[in-house]
Amino acid sequence: MAQTTLKEHKAGQVFYVSLPEYMDRTIGLNSASTIQYKSVLKDVYGFVIVDSKQDLELAELKFGSISEFYEYFITGFLADQEKREVSKPVFKKQGDISFVESDVTYFDKDAEAMIYYLAGIVETKTAFYKVLSWSSAANKDKFKADFQKILYSLKD
Repeated sequence: MAQTTLKEHKAGQVFYVSLPEYMDRTIGLNSASTIQYKSVLKDVYGFVIVDSKQDLELAELKFGSISEFYEYFITGFLADQEKREVSKPVFKKQGDISFVESDVTYFDKDAEAMIYYLAGIVETKTAFYKVLSWSSAANKDKFKADFQKILYSLKD
């Protein structure tokens, strides 16, 4: 019997994110996400999607910077929604981790209301993370600071 040499592969991406105490982990918001969170009482929701740089390269997607990845993402994000508005992106750096955030609002026909998203991208050495938190647009001022705390807490 021939001896086959095996090569070990690491699967998955470990990362850490902090959530406000009033939010709980959940499922059912986005099947592509690694972690999902919500507060039904406060009507706020969110999730994180991980795109490892290795997996992106396997898919022949190579991004030279966080701004390239952000443009690639934001162009299609809620693009088919009514009254979609995207604010100018804000870029920040903490140590060797890069962040970008935008406010995105749109009219949700099912909810018959304007919805507010804090759309954030985090770039680490090994991955890009999409951190998406939302509430009704009427509650933007109430929750934006907490959504930002979630975004800027992410590390791997």
